[in-house]
Amino acid sequence: MSTEEVFPLPKTKSAKKALRQAEKRRLRNRRIKSTVRTLIRKAERLIAEKQLEAATAAVIQAQSAIGKAAEKDVIHKNRAARWTSRLMSKLAALKKEMAAQAQAAG
Repeated sequence: MSTEEVFPLPKTKSAKKALRQAEKRRLRNRRIKSTVRTLIRKAERLIAEKQLEAATAAVIQAQSAIGKAAEKDVIHKNRAARWTSRLMSKLAALKKEMAAQAQAAG
């Protein structure tokens, strides 16, 4: 079975252009998603390491990238909201924990 039987190649000029555009979008979306996931992982790692200042900066950076990705329809807006909410919850828990430690220390 040839690949053309499974994935027929475009015949018309407009179909060929649509294929080129789709490939460009796929590569751009892939790059953006990868960047967003990397920023989320970086923020979560800093939260786990209890580095409040760096974690706050990383969460803000990740939040910005998530919002831009949703704006460009790379990811769904609800998915972006869920990721942002989870990050903010983790950061808030870290801040609460740090405040409790500071209070206990005196």
